[in-house]
Order: sequence, then structure tokens, then C-alpha cells
Amino acid sequence: MADMKKNTAKKHWFAVYVKMHHERKVRDRLSALGIENFLPIREEIRQWSDRRKKIERLLIPMIVFVRVADNEHITVLKQPQVSHFLTMRSERKPAVIPDKQMEDFRFLVENAENDVLISNENFDEGDWVRVIKGSLVGLEGKLIQTEGKHRIAVQIEQLGFATVELNAGWVEVVKNNHLLSKE
Repeated sequence: MADMKKNTAKKHWFAVYVKMHHERKVRDRLSALGIENFLPIREEIRQWSDRRKKIERLLIPMIVFVRVADNEHITVLKQPQVSHFLTMRSERKPAVIPDKQMEDFRFLVENAENDVLISNENFDEGDWVRVIKGSLVGLEGKLIQTEGKHRIAVQIEQLGFATVELNAGWVEVVKNNHLLSKE
């Protein structure tokens, strides 16, 4: 009966803090336990004076995203390298990251052709747009302009925004923003 309840419990995305330089180890351990997780990594080519090497760059150091039910929090926290869940400001309850935000964030990280940057800046200015051309077709976010370049910004609850540079001609303004209506 307990197994049946465990499988039907509603799962949500959360961010967990882990010890520095243990993100990959936590990801692998959680995967081995059957816990859905996401570690935002981008592959980059680094140039040294004598060689070029492909490396993996963590976008958000010391954070691993997990999709678990409330009754699975303890399993995550029992992992030796896990510190704690990201919490809402002035609360003890772990901050739930809406599924749509995680889907958009994962899509951006996995498909962006340019560097993905993480910012805790609040982007009040900018149109809500949908990408209609390029590798990010279908992605919706806020079109912002920084340092003379256009970027699309996707929110990650309590962590800020993931942004990537793109051609402003590859987007169309969206009239009805799905984030304006509460999920």
C-alpha cells in the first residue's frame, strides 16, 4: 500500500544545494536511486596555448534540480553531499519550481546555440515573445536587451533568469502570457 501511495504522489521540481564540486556525483547517485533530476551543464571548447579541449561548464554551481514528491524529500536529503532544499524567502518550506519553468529552462539549456547565462536580475522591461526560428523554436520568454544585444530570458523560480543571445528577428510578440495567469 505504501508503494502505491509513493507512486501516485504528485511530484514537483525543487532545487537542492550540494557541496561544491559534488554536483555530478549527486546527479549520478540520484539517478541510480531512480530520482528524476537535472544538472544544467553546457559543453564548451576551451583554448589553451598548446591545445583545445571540450569541457563541461556548470551553469549554476552547487545546485541540482530534482523532481520528487513530498515523501521523497528525505531520500534526497540523506545523500551525503546534499545540504538542503532551496526555500522560499522567510519560509522553511522548499520552493516549488513550476513544471513549465523547468521545461523551458531545460529546453533552453539543451538547445541554445549561444552561451547560456544565469542572472538574478529582475527583468521588468521587455516584451513576452515566442521564438519562431532557430534551435529554440517554440520557446517563450521575455525579450530583453543588454549591452546592445537581444536575449531571451526564461525565469527559474527563486533563482532568477536563464538568458541566451538571439536574433530579434527570430521572435514574435505573444499577446497572452501563460505566466500572467496563475498555474
